[in-house]
Amino acid sequence: MTRKIPTTMASQHPDHAGKPYWNKKEFISTRKEVQECFLTFSELGISEYKWDWEGKFVDESVVDRLLSEHYEYFQKHPLGREKFLTFRLPNPKVETEFRLGRAFMGILGAAGLTKQLTLPTPPLFEVIVPMVESASEMIAIEEAFHEIANLKHALYNFHEGILKHIEVIPLFEKTDTIMHSDRILKEYLVFHKKAFGTKPVSMRPYVARSDPALNSGLVPTVLAIKIALSRYTSFAKEHEVSLYPIIGSACLPFRGGLTPYTVKEFSEEYAGVRTALLQSAFRYDYPLRDVIAAVGELDTLLPKGQAKHVSKEEEAGLEKLMRPFERHYRKTIEAIAPFINDVALFIPKRRERVQHVGLFGYSRGIGAVKLPRAITFTGSLYSLGVPPELIGAGRGLSEAKKQGTIALIEKYYLHLKADLRRAGRFFHRDALEMLQMQSAAWEDINEDIQGIESYLGEELGPKTSEEKEHAALVSVIVTNRENLSAMTEQLHAAALLRKSMG
Repeated sequence: MTRKIPTTMASQHPDHAGKPYWNKKEFISTRKEVQECFLTFSELGISEYKWDWEGKFVDESVVDRLLSEHYEYFQKHPLGREKFLTFRLPNPKVETEFRLGRAFMGILGAAGLTKQLTLPTPPLFEVIVPMVESASEMIAIEEAFHEIANLKHALYNFHEGILKHIEVIPLFEKTDTIMHSDRILKEYLVFHKKAFGTKPVSMRPYVARSDPALNSGLVPTVLAIKIALSRYTSFAKEHEVSLYPIIGSACLPFRGGLTPYTVKEFSEEYAGVRTALLQSAFRYDYPLRDVIAAVGELDTLLPKGQAKHVSKEEEAGLEKLMRPFERHYRKTIEAIAPFINDVALFIPKRRERVQHVGLFGYSRGIGAVKLPRAITFTGSLYSLGVPPELIGAGRGLSEAKKQGTIALIEKYYLHLKADLRRAGRFFHRDALEMLQMQSAAWEDINEDIQGIESYLGEELGPKTSEEKEHAALVSVIVTNRENLSAMTEQLHAAALLRKSMG
């Protein structure tokens, strides 16, 4: 049977600023996420929902609840056929493996339940594995699931014959890994044939957008993804395996730039992507009718897109020019990390996450410093009036101009100027000066601002009344940086104005 490939995937990323249209408050508790999942399918028209087991609390009875509360809907729109619930598993190399086993049992239990209810089965047959850096990580998940699925006992046979194999969606999260992820897929095909006797008919490689930006900056992340999308096209032809790439897009340019009003530009920028992530801000910080219309527009545009071919010579050129952007970005972020972490503590929380300590999680970081997750990282810098899109970008562009490589960047980063302009409207010059008085670590950003303004031919700063209101809030936040616990109202108000927590 030819399977449906979802064009849109809703996620539980907690980046919304305002109240979900269906909830009484901004915070979404774990017990509300089953309701959210159903409304994502039935009201927003989104085809896939990512059920996140990584770094957060999770309702393990999600399929039972969905089918018991909305049986008639799923009779008409079956899970695994028209609507898709996809578990994002914890990667055993960074999170404890007992959560992995619980997720596996949930998938097998769901298969037994749908069979019992005479609904199409299995309802779940794919899993997302984060932070993949090798083919062995992918095949290990599949082999582990295969062993568990083949356990036999008189009291545990309701799933027998329904689901013996799980398909892995590898999530690549570093720029270098993303660029060369086709090599991982190639090795995976060998492992798969050896383990199961066949090669997969199709795969859904998933390129992150937020975490590579957090680690390497805006420009290197976009260019790395363009190289990957080009290589995926060649890979599919060479190995006769259909590839349907997923991208982890969010609303602010630093994390993807996909809003209900930028669908056309996003579809052009990331042509070749088959599934776009729609995070909480996309769904809840914009008018409902515009969100629904944007979902329909993505359904139309994304399947038509074809990745632009990047020649080997251009690949080498892109990789070379990415390095200065990344070097400048990392140097500054390491230096200002204490400021970012101070603000991050007071960015309003939107979902129940387990603490990233001990048994339950892990930290992000650059070099020797630890950083918050991408949403709070981005929100913190926007709240300080220095959007992370700008950091390292101006210095990188100045070097590219000297080397004559601006045209190569623009050939593949189609909307670079638009993204810099959009982020630049939340830049606050006076706030940067205040931060520089507090620490010399911020001084290199002057070169970024000069380089970007020279490149764009215009000054950065707020233009609309809402952007100016955001700037006024930033002034208050920066002035009161020693008393951030009293700034939660201003941090929230600023997020509402930019229509994303981070």
